[in-house]
Amino acid sequence: MFDILKAKESFMNYVRQFDLTNDKIHLKLVHTLEVVRTTEYLCHHENITGVERDLAYLIALLHDIGRFEQIKRFNSFDDRNIDHAKLGVQVLFKEGMIRNFIDDDQYDEIIEKAIAYHSLYKIPNNLEPSLLKQVLLIRDSDKLDNFRVKNIESIQTLFSISDADFYSQRVSQNILKDIENHTLILKENRHNEVDMWVSYMAFVFDLNFKSSYLFIRENDYIHRNMERLHFTGDLKEDMLFVEKTCQSYIEEKCM
Repeated sequence: MFDILKAKESFMNYVRQFDLTNDKIHLKLVHTLEVVRTTEYLCHHENITGVERDLAYLIALLHDIGRFEQIKRFNSFDDRNIDHAKLGVQVLFKEGMIRNFIDDDQYDEIIEKAIAYHSLYKIPNNLEPSLLKQVLLIRDSDKLDNFRVKNIESIQTLFSISDADFYSQRVSQNILKDIENHTLILKENRHNEVDMWVSYMAFVFDLNFKSSYLFIRENDYIHRNMERLHFTGDLKEDMLFVEKTCQSYIEEKCM
């Protein structure tokens, strides 16, 4: 039913048609494989086994498949150009590529909707329980690996601007208010790349499993992500507030 090794081989065959020397393509390749690892962590700690676990692994492998075509067309992660989740659904289900990854079609609806919903600000209400579990797993796994990505990738790769331009900005007041209120940040409410950076830290306010908070704490990701950047002056004060607020929230959720 599920042959994860075969699915990974099919995934790599698909990705090889893109420019692997492009930093953004390489980032998303590594991200995908790491989201599979993060999913393994969550399944282990949440005691998710059997078909549910295998399905979660497959969804993790395919969740960002639309990113590669997005980057090829626009060299950007900006979903205002094209929604990468919808593009992934198109590639897999409208163009029929899903059968390269799984022979059985009985799980197609769960896979399709989990991919479609993985990057939404808010998921639809009243999802059927088996679908809901997969949606929550991929949303958490995706967010968790984003903390790793933000710990290693350059400002240029992430935002396509120089370090100097990044550090010249301030966090918008509405974004700081969202942090204070423990609110996930809407893309439309971000005004610059510093706001985007803070919005990634705010992922902690939209996690669904206790093990997700344990994962962030074990890796000390909030502090490490903030420490690696060279904030000064008022921007540093803003970021210290963001860090302290996010860290306190994580500790509460780990209790």
